[in-house]
Amino acid sequence: MSVSLRLDGVSFSFGGRPLLDRAHLHLSPGWTGLVGPNGAGKSTLLRILEGSLPVSGRTPEPPELRILRVQQGIEAPSERVQAFAAAWDRAALRWFSLLELPEDGVARWTTLSPGQRRRFQVAAALWARPQVLLLDEPDNHLDLEARERLVEALAHFDGIGVVVSHDRALLDALSTQTVRLHRARLEALPLPWSQAAEVWEADAERARSLNEAADSQRRKAQRRAQQARQQLEAASRAKSRRRVSAKDGDARSSARKGRLAKAEAAHAKRYRQQRAALARAEAQSLDLERPDALGGALTLPSDTPRRRTLLELRIPRLMGGPKLLAEDLDLRLERGDKVWLRGPNGSGKSTLLRALLQAAALPPERVALLPQELSEAEIQGLLARLDALPSQDKGAVLQLLAALGVPPTQVLQTQAPSAGEARKLALALALGRQPWIWVLDEPTHHLDLPARQALQAALRGFEGALLLVTHDQALGQAVCTQTWTLGAPRLTHN
Repeated sequence: MSVSLRLDGVSFSFGGRPLLDRAHLHLSPGWTGLVGPNGAGKSTLLRILEGSLPVSGRTPEPPELRILRVQQGIEAPSERVQAFAAAWDRAALRWFSLLELPEDGVARWTTLSPGQRRRFQVAAALWARPQVLLLDEPDNHLDLEARERLVEALAHFDGIGVVVSHDRALLDALSTQTVRLHRARLEALPLPWSQAAEVWEADAERARSLNEAADSQRRKAQRRAQQARQQLEAASRAKSRRRVSAKDGDARSSARKGRLAKAEAAHAKRYRQQRAALARAEAQSLDLERPDALGGALTLPSDTPRRRTLLELRIPRLMGGPKLLAEDLDLRLERGDKVWLRGPNGSGKSTLLRALLQAAALPPERVALLPQELSEAEIQGLLARLDALPSQDKGAVLQLLAALGVPPTQVLQTQAPSAGEARKLALALALGRQPWIWVLDEPTHHLDLPARQALQAALRGFEGALLLVTHDQALGQAVCTQTWTLGAPRLTHN
């Protein structure tokens, strides 16, 4: 039986903001990559496809289509994950093996790395054998090897698959169709991400050229209309100075009056023509799609620390529950150091960060920390902090959000920001503190590509110390001068 899922003219708004405006989409078996800026509504679109947000115009075929959505949250194992972990059938064992999952993973969920938890979610979803699988950023927290295994596992799925991701390599390896959610519209191309991006960039370049031409034409029309108005006003003043009485029979005065009247009429006609030309130019300019007035340079301010050593840790062993992560640790982070802490998922990078911060004797305001994940309580705390700021400070934070690609009003009007918006808000709130050190645990998680590029440029220009955990090899190589590699039971420096 053939299966499909359609959206025909679907509209949906949230908090007064349209997320979909008469959107159309046709999904058939195969993987579709869903892309778009943070806050565009990608997670909401997955809920609409799932059917948990009822809308008019959604058509599953057959009507009882089995649809499963894997959300971003990984704080606790879902019922589906628990059922999968308790199963020992052939399918369950296959996914345990392919995704390299520990047999006791659910029992020690809190000690698992976020990447391991994410793999459990995906494995449980594949084990459930849905006809439609909707994945919301499944690649977050995965190292390179785990990402390759994820792609291999998902390639076995033969139903309708939709994956939200900002990972170009994953999208290119998995999807044959790319859908962009852009300004409440859905644009689908039967191409993997890289090729679709080239088409959209070419479209954007043409739009920029049309905008520039239209703006140039509008400015010329404004100048011509202004000149015509000035000439009309001058002709009117000349006529008023040459006023001739109706009883005056002087032929020369009457002729002069006639010439001035004709000149005024000619200038009035030209002025009307130029006004009409200006109106057409302005209408043409308004009809064109304008690029978003978001994005821009991002700066990470810092204050020169009075001490040389900022973080120091000397311990005989680092433990993650019963597991030995590293031994004989003697670590030191000094002002100006930029360290890339790397290692496979589960090696203990986040545990090491916590140990370093607990051992630090720094004023809290001098350390800017961005954790891997933000809980719901932490997100609400960020919104409360933003709301409590004085107007001038709040304006500065909102400007930073705009530089990261988030419309400020969008954050002010919501109590449920997307994961990417929340992450950008955490960055923006920390930017004004002038820390001595930034501790970033997978900072690119949930960030769209423009925000990742802005963050990379800002980290390169940061004058303080940096301790960076990332699986993004390009980011680590671009901004760091030292590497700490954690691999049980040793940590190596180079």
